[in-house]
Amino acid sequence: MILMPTDKQKIGLALGSGSARGWGHIGVIKALQEQHGIRPDIICGCSIGALVGAALACRHMDQLEQWVRDISMRDIVRLLDFNLGAGGLIQGERLLESFCRYVDNVPIEQLPVPFGAIATDLESGRECWLQQGSLHDAVRASIALPGLFSPHHLRHQWLVDGGLVNPVPVSLCRAMGADIVIAVNLNSELVGNHARAEGRETRLALALPQNELLQKIATGLTPLAKRAKAMLTNGDDDIRIPGMFEAMTGAIDIMQDRITRSRLAGDPPDVLISPRLGHMGLLEFDRGEEAIEEGYAAVASAVANGAFRAVNMEVT
Repeated sequence: MILMPTDKQKIGLALGSGSARGWGHIGVIKALQEQHGIRPDIICGCSIGALVGAALACRHMDQLEQWVRDISMRDIVRLLDFNLGAGGLIQGERLLESFCRYVDNVPIEQLPVPFGAIATDLESGRECWLQQGSLHDAVRASIALPGLFSPHHLRHQWLVDGGLVNPVPVSLCRAMGADIVIAVNLNSELVGNHARAEGRETRLALALPQNELLQKIATGLTPLAKRAKAMLTNGDDDIRIPGMFEAMTGAIDIMQDRITRSRLAGDPPDVLISPRLGHMGLLEFDRGEEAIEEGYAAVASAVANGAFRAVNMEVT
């Protein structure tokens, strides 16, 4: 089945934030291209959406997909350069270097498809549209999730994750000339799922034996943690206290959900695709195969529900 605009309208693709859930973008993009003949004329991304969108603009999607399908949790942990003094739990340089093997280090203006990324100015709180300059810089700034990844210094500004202000960049797509905007929202079904995250920290902890810094921290904090739990639960061992990662990522999930709802209500896309990935944690980058397949399923669901007919895209 091929979906085509009824005239020469420009199609914009807005790829939303969501950290590890962002691998779902790969499935959405592949399904749109391979099954329905849709190739965007404009690509905009926020956070992980900026990374995947940049790989798409550079025409390296197949290579990125293969890496995403193969990577394990231990591989991810080896790439996490923990640095508590760099403005985040993770400095992010090693992980970014690995990601950016699939993103060319070129000026954005030289890409074959118009591209834009969203970041947030840490000082003013303003939304920044990155449409010029280094593609690597744009991606690095857009994925700097506060508390997890270090801010990125660019053009005399400290920039952090664009998901703080515009998680699904529909507005940027329209500003760049898109007539039809297809948006991918990774933040549906987050609230409630973040509270059922048991086992995620265990998976991460099991993958961390090589990290000397974290082992020292864990050794030093264990007695304090036991005393704190006794105080908070009145000695009831059956009560489970959310761990550090669970509390932090759960709070981020709630924030992303609320901001996404608000922005999409004020500036709705023409077609909204929402992969069901609320059960995935922010750092579960090793679940790429599952996320990709859900991306395919989300496109099939949107087509079946007539989402594309609403914008006069013919089915052939």
